Amino acid sequence: MIYQDYAIFTPGPVKMSEEILKLGAQQTPYFRNSEFSNITFDCEKNLLEMVNAPEGSRVVFLTASGTAGMEATVMNLLTQNDKALVINGGGFGARFVKICQTHAVPHHELKVKDTNLSDIAEIAPQEKFTSLVVNAHETSVGHLYDLNAMGDYATKNGLLYIVDAISMLVTDPLDMQESNIDVVIASSQKGLGLPPGLTMVVLAPKALEQVQEINSLYFNYKDYLSNGERGQTPYTPAVTIMLQLHGRLEQIKKRGGVAQSINNAQEVAQYFRESIKGLPLAEYSTYMPNAMTTLTPTDGKSAMDIVNDLEEKYKVMVCPNGGPERDLIFRVSHMGEMTKEYTDILIDALYDYYGKTRS
Repeated sequence: MIYQDYAIFTPGPVKMSEEILKLGAQQTPYFRNSEFSNITFDCEKNLLEMVNAPEGSRVVFLTASGTAGMEATVMNLLTQNDKALVINGGGFGARFVKICQTHAVPHHELKVKDTNLSDIAEIAPQEKFTSLVVNAHETSVGHLYDLNAMGDYATKNGLLYIVDAISMLVTDPLDMQESNIDVVIASSQKGLGLPPGLTMVVLAPKALEQVQEINSLYFNYKDYLSNGERGQTPYTPAVTIMLQLHGRLEQIKKRGGVAQSINNAQEVAQYFRESIKGLPLAEYSTYMPNAMTTLTPTDGKSAMDIVNDLEEKYKVMVCPNGGPERDLIFRVSHMGEMTKEYTDILIDALYDYYGKTRS
């Protein structure tokens, strides 16, 4: 079944604007020409400005999921001579750990739970590391980390600072220079409000110096960087999504820039959280981002049952969790083309579901 007429509050894919949907409905053009190269150059320029990347930074455009960007970054920047400090606060932190294991990159897995890592200097092992690898927003539980504190720690210890910002870009503040970030991994289907299939990796000069020759054809960053000098990619890019990215970045600028997008996500998130205070649902994380709200039932209901009932009875889709958190939490996205009016669809459904009147 295709859920085209459902209200969507999942953290990827997210609700898209009509303008971006129309771009996606057009005929995919040929791309090995100067016109498409200019689109790529514009996208790179606007992305670098959006994250306040250091001068000399570059963007790698991968036709792949965010996980591919995570893996490709480890492959291209870390070796068996490194030792990575990998933050594991949930499913996506565990994915970084697995990637390091897969590629035989020496690493220490730092499992965290009730901290935003403002205390990383105190809780990190007193060992010699070469890199710090973290998911800025641990999306599996809705937990946002302190990028500045980790950046200070990385700088003081001379570490390459790699940040997966896939589910917080455009909804929560991200400044590469302020936080001393060397690598930002982003993806199309989250805050940018595009279809899945395009990943962007921003490499600051320090990271560019560490790009190495690797035993991979498709994920070789040296090849992407070389082709990027002419506004192209080594292999067929996600042409239509690139055009939508170009349109979306221009849309963000016209609406007031990334600060306005962050402010909108914050307002919608606060509106949602305030509006459901009369329901038996508690916020799961102390450090939730603007991008998402993670909720746990306080009346004994199964979170998975709530997810299924909202879908079947109200045509509203929120995001379940798997594993041990299957019945404990569910997630509500505020990313993409989200408004208070659209959020009311979910709020009203929740009140009706619990048989309560919304005040």
